[in-house]
Amino acid sequence: ATFDKGLILQVVVNLVQNAMDAMATLNGAVRLLEIRSRFENGKILVDVRDSGVGLQDAEKIFEPFYTTKHNGMGIGLSICRSIVGAHAGTLWASPSEPSGTVFTFALPLSGG
Repeated sequence: ATFDKGLILQVVVNLVQNAMDAMATLNGAVRLLEIRSRFENGKILVDVRDSGVGLQDAEKIFEPFYTTKHNGMGIGLSICRSIVGAHAGTLWASPSEPSGTVFTFALPLSGG
C-alpha cells in the first residue's frame, strides 16, 4: 500500500489539534491525549483519544462547515475524511469512556 505520508500526517495533526481543543476548557480535570496504532484484518488503525466533554453527534461533525468551536471553520474533519477516503480508508468517531471521544481511521495495507 502506498500512502501520501504528508496527507496522512495532516490527518493525524488535525485530530490531535481537535483533541487538544476539546480538552482546553477542562478546568482542573485530567487531560488525557492518547494516540495508538494497531494492525487488524489487513488494515492499519490509528486511534486519537481525548478526555474532553465528548460529542453530541458523531456523524454531523464530518459535514463541511459544521463546527462546535467558536473560531472554527468546520472543514477540518471533512477534509480528514476525504483524505482517508482517497486512500481507500474510513474515519469515524465514537464515545470514549469515561469521557471524551476517540477518532479512528483505518487504512488498507493492500489493494487500496
